[in-house]
Amino acid sequence: MPDEPAAQDAPAPTGVSRRGMLAGALLAGAGGLAVGAAAGGGAAWALAPGPPAADDVVDLSVSYPFYGQTHQGGIATEPQRHCVFMSFRFDESADRGALQALLARWSAAAAVLQQGNPIGAVQPEVAVRPPADTGEAFGLSPAGLTVTVGLGPKVFGTRFGLSAQRPALFTELPVLNGDDLDPKLIGGDLSVQACADDPQVCYHAVRNLARLGRGIVYPYWAVLGFGRASAGPGQQTPRNLLGFKDGTRNIATADDYRRFVWITNGDQPWLEGGTYQVVRKIRMLLETWDTDRVGNQQQIIGRHKENGAPLSGNHEFDTPDFSARTADDLVIDPVSHVALAAHENNGGIMIRRRSYNYTDGLDDNGELNAGLLFVSYQNDPRHFIDIQNRLGAHDLLNEYIRHIGSAIFVVPPAPEQGHYLGQPLFA
Repeated sequence: MPDEPAAQDAPAPTGVSRRGMLAGALLAGAGGLAVGAAAGGGAAWALAPGPPAADDVVDLSVSYPFYGQTHQGGIATEPQRHCVFMSFRFDESADRGALQALLARWSAAAAVLQQGNPIGAVQPEVAVRPPADTGEAFGLSPAGLTVTVGLGPKVFGTRFGLSAQRPALFTELPVLNGDDLDPKLIGGDLSVQACADDPQVCYHAVRNLARLGRGIVYPYWAVLGFGRASAGPGQQTPRNLLGFKDGTRNIATADDYRRFVWITNGDQPWLEGGTYQVVRKIRMLLETWDTDRVGNQQQIIGRHKENGAPLSGNHEFDTPDFSARTADDLVIDPVSHVALAAHENNGGIMIRRRSYNYTDGLDDNGELNAGLLFVSYQNDPRHFIDIQNRLGAHDLLNEYIRHIGSAIFVVPPAPEQGHYLGQPLFA
């Protein structure tokens, strides 16, 4: 299939009943599955928001195919409104065969879930048998669900005999400028990112994949995201919890995906069409931010708060002019978030940001415990590392945020029908 994001992520019309069941492959052994399976100081209070984009609507009937795509969904797919991310650790007993079995089960399950179907009987005929599907999404539409699976660095250790398949660029993330990491929110051996326009559909997908993985993996850390903080074609640029538009200059064209996201001509043939996933949990100190004057907020971000225009422009999609000056100083502070993150100031490098807001309620001090589930995709992890080190060292926003979670995964290409994610690894 072509590399164009619009082509590989085109939704399929839904005509499959929610009552359709996954045949015995999912519940059989691995053998059956393998075969059958950012966004700060000018005045902006007079800038009125524009009308909603005509096609920025939710269609819960949309479904995406899992098999036969060049790339896994949930990367170039138009961002859905909700996300559940979960990191997993391997059980001590997990071996090479168990990992193959799990990837086969997850592939078969993801293909069924993305069409809006349960992965087995919600109500078995025998009352003493537990249901094969947990049932909380039974009767719901597919809601544009995509399931994206990543492999952590430990997959390529000696344990599974896959050391020779490790991509040369793939290692654990180093300590980065600005890190204040919680030891319980670092790393993972496998990742699942489920995105949909219905939060219950997201949660159902991750819950059932976790259930299928029992005895092989166990959940390690998770984030429930809402209110997408990136946009696709036709979607209005959303806002993060700081109240600023987020993702205005995100990767959007097929050419940029080819240059900066998809892995091509790498050192591992099995990874052609894949990418690297970086996940960061970033807490925002919202009470402190909310007391700051709007002019200072805009200086910190480098954009007008209401309409999202760079401080050097009048409209959201105006290209920031980092050399524009007032009588006294630069219009956009060189250590504002926009200036430090801009590709013009990072050797032309771009990353695909696909982030979500999150909230964990209140912390022990009764303060809002919320922020950004930052997810990025890039064909070289160094691109993220370099940008984050630049931000972590100088960003004016650092006073108001804390990087508390961090992980990296390699994301294989999508499998063909009858195959499973990562299958070429085991050839």
